[in-house]
Amino acid sequence: MKLHTKILLGLVVGAAAGAAMNLSLGGEHAAVAAVNHYVAGPVGQIFLRLLFMVVMPLVFASVALGVAGIGDVRRVGKMAGKTLAYFLGTTGLAATMGLVLVNLIRPGSRITPEIRGGLLEAYAGDASVKIDAAQSTTFGIDTFVGIVTRNPLRSAVDGDMLGLIFFALVFGAAVTLIRRDRGETMIAFLEALNDTVTKIVEVSMRLAPYGVAGLIFGVTSRFGFVLLEPLGIYVGTVLGALSLHVGVTMSLIIAFVIGVRPLEFFARIRAAIVTAFSTSSSSATLPTNLEVAERDLGVPPKIAGFVLPLGATMCMNGTSLFEGITVIFLCQVFGVDLDLGQQVVVMVLS
Repeated sequence: MKLHTKILLGLVVGAAAGAAMNLSLGGEHAAVAAVNHYVAGPVGQIFLRLLFMVVMPLVFASVALGVAGIGDVRRVGKMAGKTLAYFLGTTGLAATMGLVLVNLIRPGSRITPEIRGGLLEAYAGDASVKIDAAQSTTFGIDTFVGIVTRNPLRSAVDGDMLGLIFFALVFGAAVTLIRRDRGETMIAFLEALNDTVTKIVEVSMRLAPYGVAGLIFGVTSRFGFVLLEPLGIYVGTVLGALSLHVGVTMSLIIAFVIGVRPLEFFARIRAAIVTAFSTSSSSATLPTNLEVAERDLGVPPKIAGFVLPLGATMCMNGTSLFEGITVIFLCQVFGVDLDLGQQVVVMVLS
């Protein structure tokens, strides 16, 4: 049985077992808490930690190797320009589609005044804390200056992905400028580091079916499927927008830009899709993405190592779409009307 099939089976078994325990005992039962605390939770967290453990060294090695392997800094700049243009374009399309759909369906407007009042009373304190925190966070020139890391080791420890990527880009570019024999030695080191980390990922992914089962069991055993009922229309809006983005926007790009049949493309990347769905993390899915891109899509390692780590941080179409819908949904829930200009700001920020 192939790995992606095992992962999907683990997802189904974990969800079914968790829902069955929730229906028979209830989400607050001591037995449910014990199983989650001593079995499902640790298994799922160990799997995620194994993946997160190698994300930073994998990002550094793949980006630096991608730049150094290309050999010409000018080619790197050209590739970076095309990559960023694609990221911005698809992210903008995703956010726009989400805002259009949430305005057509208006899931938040179906809340009754009584429920709205209860929500305002229950969450007013938490909302004010989050608003104060958001207002204290500035976005401007300092944000771009912060990308230039002072300490790449600190960036790796703190999970500062952009800072580490910047250092890897500079490091890889510098390798192309030093003496040829020393540059080849450094490239050999980066290749060895990349191969070593990739091997750790391959071994870790053998635990994926069990880790995925543990993660989804923890959710369904505590909340069952009743959790989706109050937010069913909202969830349907998000899923509908995501489906349209994948089925229309991305499929058109795959068909007319890449020149591959969309169904064939999605079949090739099914392992990455299942991993992304089960972990809900771009960083945790990055190792699988790199493996699938090189093995199943035939993408050169230099290109995959350069583009995919950037995409894991900067090209989050689904997140952009989701955040845009969520902001408008919450405004509808609490009776706040946003004009077109304000919604455009939401789209840009998301």
